Amino acid sequence: MITRFTKTFTAEPLHIDELGHVNNSVWVQWIQDLATSHWSAAADPQHQEQFFWVVIRHEIDYRANIAAGESAVGTTYVADGAKGAKTLRMAEFVNEEGKSLVSACTTWAMLDRESGRLARVRPEVLAPFRD
Repeated sequence: MITRFTKTFTAEPLHIDELGHVNNSVWVQWIQDLATSHWSAAADPQHQEQFFWVVIRHEIDYRANIAAGESAVGTTYVADGAKGAKTLRMAEFVNEEGKSLVSACTTWAMLDRESGRLARVRPEVLAPFRD
């Protein structure tokens, strides 16, 4: 069971915008990469074959930023139980000194791979992500 998942991201020159720091669209990509990496690491392989997730809402607070060559450590977890096909996932990024950079609350919907339709999140699918 991996209730919290951590991954490090390093800013490359292509991530940097005209203000000299990581562009907001890159943070969105990192939030998604963090969540999907958690799913790949913790979910039952059978569930990974049967379902996939899509983001339906991002709520992001940008507090600070990093420049090229600097790293951000992202931590994510599922915030609460499922509501139908949806779950809330939290993400927090800190710099190498532990200072908060970006925090996000994202709403994800689970879809059935075969039909492409929304699928109710059953307790056994969510179990590896809960305390």
